[in-house]
Amino acid sequence: MSLLDEIPVVATHTNRQPASHQTRSDISATTPHNGNLAAILHEVRHALAHLVATGTSTKIDLRTLPFGPGELDQLLEHLGTGEAQARIDAMGPTRIQETAIAGVWLVDYLNPEDQRLAFHLEIATIPEILCPRPQDLTDAIDMLDARLSAGDDTPPLTS
Repeated sequence: MSLLDEIPVVATHTNRQPASHQTRSDISATTPHNGNLAAILHEVRHALAHLVATGTSTKIDLRTLPFGPGELDQLLEHLGTGEAQARIDAMGPTRIQETAIAGVWLVDYLNPEDQRLAFHLEIATIPEILCPRPQDLTDAIDMLDARLSAGDDTPPLTS
């Protein structure tokens, strides 16, 4: 007799709603209680609490985590899809998607051939990649000053 025969197995069925329509008790009822998925969701919860308490963002690199079969898809299902999206085209596309959980963002970095380079959960008010660097802001002031002093005959701005 194998030791595997001694492990209790319980099958359950839940009637899931989309994450954006779930209440806190619905989410608790459908959150897995074993495996990596529950641990990652707890890490997201702690990162959100840390963001609220300190204003400090957290990145979780999803490519480095040891997901079991289907766990990444389950994580994405639990997080749901929010309303905001952004795309950045610089050395390959970067897609940013808000989840249904406020302050939790999916950031997917691709190369020009659309191969995934990095895939993060970013727990932040705004993902870092969308925030301009201080030097870029200084350069923007200089650019606008030059346009204002040149008059109306300057071409439109391009990136």
